[in-house]
Formats: sequence, C-alpha cells, structure tokens
Amino acid sequence: MHLFKTIFPKNYHTLNNTSTGPLVSLLKSRSVIRFSGPDTIKFLQGLLTNDVKKFSELPSRTTSYVPTLNLPSVYAPPMYAALLTPQGRFLYDLFLYRKPLGDEKSGPGSDSGGDLELFADVDSSVLDELLHTFKRYRLRSKVEIDNVAEDFSCWQWFGGNLAEKSKGEEEPEAASSGPGVDHSAMSSLHGNDVGWQWFKDPRVDCLGLRGVFPSKETPPLVESDKETNELNYLSWRIENGVAEGSTEIPKGEAIPLEYNLEGLNAISFDKGCYVGQEFIARTHHRGVIRKRLLSLVFLGDSGKEVDQKVGPGSEVINRASGKKIGYVMTALGCRGLGVLRLEEAFKGSGSLTIQGQEDIKVEAIRPKWWPATWFSEHQQHSAVA
Repeated sequence: MHLFKTIFPKNYHTLNNTSTGPLVSLLKSRSVIRFSGPDTIKFLQGLLTNDVKKFSELPSRTTSYVPTLNLPSVYAPPMYAALLTPQGRFLYDLFLYRKPLGDEKSGPGSDSGGDLELFADVDSSVLDELLHTFKRYRLRSKVEIDNVAEDFSCWQWFGGNLAEKSKGEEEPEAASSGPGVDHSAMSSLHGNDVGWQWFKDPRVDCLGLRGVFPSKETPPLVESDKETNELNYLSWRIENGVAEGSTEIPKGEAIPLEYNLEGLNAISFDKGCYVGQEFIARTHHRGVIRKRLLSLVFLGDSGKEVDQKVGPGSEVINRASGKKIGYVMTALGCRGLGVLRLEEAFKGSGSLTIQGQEDIKVEAIRPKWWPATWFSEHQQHSAVA
C-alpha cells in the first residue's frame, strides 16, 4: 500500500531541477475501469471526442511508448479523450490504454474479437456516476464495463528533464535507464507475462510519463525517495496550464475548447459523429476562442508571491475598470489555473486582481506548449475589433 507523505508541494523550479531528477506520484484522484467485448471500439467511437478506432489499427514502430528492453515492440499508444453532454459541455475525461497487441487473440486489425479490452483512467470523484452514464448508453451493444479500481492504479512520472529524455526512441539512456515495465504485472488478471508499460503522457510532452499498473505492485524502476505527494503533480500541471478531471474542468458547464482540450490531443476533428460533436465543430470552425485556461500567479502589493490567499471560484477582474474577465478554477499555494478573456489577460503587469481582494495581483502566464496560432489569431481578432 502506498502512502502519501504530508509535505507542502514543491515549487516549479524544484520540480524542474535536473539535478534532483523526475518524481513519481500514485494518483489517488484517478481510478481504472475496463471496457471489453466485440463492440468496444464501435461503442466508444460514438461517444468520445477522440478517434478510438485507432486502437484497432496496427501502430507504427515509432509510437509514443518509452522503449524498454526485452519487450514486444508493438504497442498502441494511449489516448486522451472526453465524454460530453449532448450540448457539447464537458462531463468526464479518460486516458485510454490497450494492452500489448501480442497478448490479444484477435488480430490487431480486428475489432470483432471477444478478448478486446481497453482500460480507462478516470476521475475517482465521479467514478460511480461515470459508470452509470456509460452503462446507460450501452443499450444492446456487446460491451462490458467493469470497475477494476481495486486491481489497478494510475501513476504519473514528471519533472526534472524527463520530457527531454523520453522524446526519442533512439536515445540509449531512455532505453536503458528510463521507466520500464513489470513483466509479471498482467498475471493477476490475464495469466501472462507481457507486462505493463510507461507511456508518454498523450496530452503534451512536458507532463512526462503516465501508466496504469497493478495496485499491489510498485511500477518498474520507481525509486522510493522519488515517490512524492500527488499535490506535487497538481503543482506541475498548474505550472504547465493543464486541468484534469471533472472538478478542475467543471462537469456539465465547461466548454472543452476553452479548456484547451484540442491542444491536449483530446479531440479529433476528422472522425464521425459523437455526443456533443455539433457544438464542438461549430465552435472550432468559428475560428476564435475568446477565453482559455491559463496558469496564474498570485502576488502581493510588494510583488512577492502570496500563499493560500486565493481559492477556486474567485473572480478575476481588471483593476482599472472593475470589469470581470474570468474565474480561478484551481488554486494551490501561490499558483492557480483560471479561465480568462484573452484580450484582458495580457494587458500588462498589475492590471488584474481578485474581486474583494484588491491587495492581490494576478499574473496570467501563457503555457509554453500552446500552439503559436492560438495567441496570434487572438491578437489579429483584437486588432480588427
């Protein structure tokens, strides 16, 4: 059993310190469910925002797994996706994994084998509700949906220079000393020795590596002194401007494109219909997203960072005009995530504050991974306006 240490979250500079190396967290905020049966791909393809049919295709050799010695070379990379309301609002996010293709009796190009299984890493706080929702959509589809949260756990490896180390398969350091695999990990449920693999986070490289592993096992090559509180992973995401789960991305309210889900590889604009697709397509092709999720820093009048002064739901306003420009969605220490109007967010240092806490300044930071077109398109729109 893995226990979190009660520590205050490390700051960004510590997490990004190459001398201390990357850290790893057991994600108690996430649980694992399993989809199985001959209609698995078809069922999820009609519901989720991403192109699940890719799991029925043979992946190339240049996939996104972290190379590990003595393992089968054919792995399907994981996928990030979301389930929306019919009106196109966010409900749940999922990280989908397919077990190693060599372990399935049906061919990799087949979607009709009864042994086909996809595992999904989902938000623990809405687990029962999520399962009920998927089962309600199932109708006559030949797909089983099981809660395997007691059997599997979710882990994240992040910080240091991990993202750079895992960018290329050809790097011998990544292959020889990077995250590996537990060869006996599958035995408890599937009776074989293929094992489970660390993968690059399917959203953006800077988030590091992610994987699902048996709950009774420590993931391969995890050093005890590198296991850290999950709050440090939250801190890492905040610094990189990435929300996760149905609390940080408000269930039934959030517009996925405002939370940057297309930039996080959660949305396919080439697949066919899915629940909420019409609204997403219309918003995307309109061309301009006026509000987006940003990283925030909270400062005092002296310019120094202030801790534990701002909470989720706080209203961000323009200091001069008093005009509301957005809300803080997540806060941890002196950092946070907020959905703000872009035309107001970057007007200059000291222009933003918290409603009712005018002694606190808010600095909005554009994440480094953002496509350049997001910012340039908005600047062009503002100039025309």
